[in-house]
Amino acid sequence: MRRMGVVTSGGDAPGMNAAIRAVVRTGLSHGCEVFGVRRGYAGLIEGEFIRLQARDVGGIIQQGGTVLGSARCPEFKSAEGRERALNALREREVEGLVVVGGDGSQTGSHLLSQAGFPVVGVASTIDNDLCGTEMSIGVDTALNVALEAIDRLKVTASSHRRAFLVEVMGRDCGYIALMTGIAGGAEVIILPEVEADPEEVARDVRAAYERGKAHAIVVVAEGARFNAQGLASYFREHHERLGFELRATVLGHVQRGGAPGAFDRLLATRLAVAATEHLLGGERGVLMGLREGRVAATPLAEVAGRTKPIDLSLLKTAQVLAE
Repeated sequence: MRRMGVVTSGGDAPGMNAAIRAVVRTGLSHGCEVFGVRRGYAGLIEGEFIRLQARDVGGIIQQGGTVLGSARCPEFKSAEGRERALNALREREVEGLVVVGGDGSQTGSHLLSQAGFPVVGVASTIDNDLCGTEMSIGVDTALNVALEAIDRLKVTASSHRRAFLVEVMGRDCGYIALMTGIAGGAEVIILPEVEADPEEVARDVRAAYERGKAHAIVVVAEGARFNAQGLASYFREHHERLGFELRATVLGHVQRGGAPGAFDRLLATRLAVAATEHLLGGERGVLMGLREGRVAATPLAEVAGRTKPIDLSLLKTAQVLAE
């Protein structure tokens, strides 16, 4: 293979730049020209390629986000859109592609692979809902950002004997909320996967104070039916009867924007090096992920269109530890 490309797609995640760096320098070490694709699949369709040398990716390993950029691209879901992308690759004589991204991005990888184009995926999503890997790039950093926020809020909550509601990211998957809640010692955790009753939340918070706690922290995923806005509104509406309010803090995209920690830099580097070597070595149509602590390849056919469920037994563990 003389020319290969690397694209970051879907939601940005801390560690993506470390992956870009590893792909470029590993490809170059094998005598291959490496091209970065700007703006994800949208840039691929439009032919937004840039040749990358070793110095072009210097100083980016510690940066959050992606220097190549990303974008939503509904057009790529159509056969016509994918054909435009394939034509752009052919015109530049790019013979293989490393795709860094989550479930939607790897579904796109699988479609390209089915069309006969050599593709290897790299698992990257802060939701950690991608099949084929125990941990994805960006998860550890996002958890630590959320955890720091909860630790800080807990100080104020204890000082004023208040209940705080913290909304973390997770539109369809409650992984971040669950793990942050456990690590942060939250009294209540609300997930998209489990229906929550505001009255039960109120009882749990009140019970925490009755047990002598000086604070109460409720962690909720943004995709839950009763998210921060819904719960805060419910408690305001029923304030007189419930006897207290929930002060809401929405972390939002703050969790994505942090500089990657050591774990994410190392994970991104390991996965991207392996992805590049697989691509150049002739093993394509796979996703590189972490399984049992080792870098492993999973066929994209087993990843595309699927999401990994969270371990709901940990929610019971969280409830026990909240006592």
